[in-house]
Order: sequence, then C-alpha cells, then structure tokens
Amino acid sequence: MQIPSSMPRLKGFRYPREVVAYAVWAYHRFALSTADVEDLLAERGVIVSREAIRLWVNRFGTHFAGCIRRDRLRPNDKWHMDEVVITINGVKHWLWRAVDANGDTLDILMQTRRNAKAAKRFLAKLIAQFGQPRVIITDKLRSYIKPIARQAPGADHRAHKGLNNRIEGSHRPTRRREKIMGRFKSPRQAQRFLAAHDQINTIFKPRRYRLTANSYRHARADAFNLWADYAREMTA
Repeated sequence: MQIPSSMPRLKGFRYPREVVAYAVWAYHRFALSTADVEDLLAERGVIVSREAIRLWVNRFGTHFAGCIRRDRLRPNDKWHMDEVVITINGVKHWLWRAVDANGDTLDILMQTRRNAKAAKRFLAKLIAQFGQPRVIITDKLRSYIKPIARQAPGADHRAHKGLNNRIEGSHRPTRRREKIMGRFKSPRQAQRFLAAHDQINTIFKPRRYRLTANSYRHARADAFNLWADYAREMTA
C-alpha cells in the first residue's frame, strides 16, 4: 500500500493522519472490534497493533465528535428523551439519551441514578447546548415531570410510551457495540465512546429511505469531505 501523505504528519506518530483518521472512522462507522480494524489496515499494508488502534480511537474520537457538534445545523426543537440501563462491573448505570425529531442524537449522559435529580441534570445540559425545546417526548417515567416543568416551562411535555419509538431504536447500536466490546469497563469509558460514536454516525448514516440514490451518494461524499477536513484539524 502506498500510504497517502497529502496532509501534514502528526507529530510523534508513525503513520500519516489519513491512516489514523481511517482507523477511527472504520471503528465507529461499522460494528467492528479493534482486531477487525487491525486486519483491515493489514490488508492495506499498514501493520499496527490493536492497542495502537484503541489509543487512536480514544484520543481522536472525541476530536471528530467535537468538530461534528460544532458544525452541525441547529437541531429540531422537538426532543425525544429516554434512559436505558447498562450494567458495568455488576453495577447498574443509566444511559440518558436525547434525539431530535429527525432521529439525530443531541447528547448522552451516563449516570448512576434514574430519578428526578438525574433528569434535571441531563435536561440542564441539553438546554445549555441547544436552548429551549418546543416539544419534549418521554416515556411515563415520573422523574421527568418536575424537571421539565421547571427548566422548560414553555415546552409541550408528552409522556407516552408509544410516542417515543424514535429514540427506542437509537439504543440498538449501543447494545451491539456493548456486546462486541465485551461490556463497557467503566462509566467514563462508556461516556467517552458513546458520545463520539453517536455523533460520528450522525453524518455517516443519513435517513437513506428518504433519499434518492443520487442524493444519498452526494450526502455520503459530503460526509467524507467533512471527515477529511476534520482530519486536517487533528493535533497531537
């Protein structure tokens, strides 16, 4: 393989930033383990260890996620909020997630509780980033009632299990990755990985059923161009 060198090399790294960016993209875009990514790179003539790939993913996944958050259009003001249990080292934790009406993840937050205090903390984080919502849809968990009434008094709160199917589907990729990774090792690891994973998949998984073939190809090309731009912004 002729390793591309159109971008400046990262200081202290053996391979060009294109290779590092490709490894991070492949790991997050597909349901792959670090061993799978190692084999993909090896087939292309890049010999690197699984540990190096893990370090690249941990170090630069947050960079790409931050760039995507920075440049994303203002999300829809109709939010779906939900929480799902994740067991880490035998202890239950709760992954709080919010998506907009288009199904794009707004943010996630790992917490040890599923109560009003946890709901208040997550809602405050969302409002600080995106402003006040017009509609908030949740399941029938009563912990949402007071935080939403106090922090988003103008929002139309709709608590109904059937209305929240859009966010229920967003938990499935988390479950797949949890299985591949052999469960998350710590709340910090889960927060770091999932925060990057959800944002990266926002630009690489447009709603294909809504697009013509040509529109989908244009969207995919735009996503690759953005990824290349963000790779140029990487710093050691």
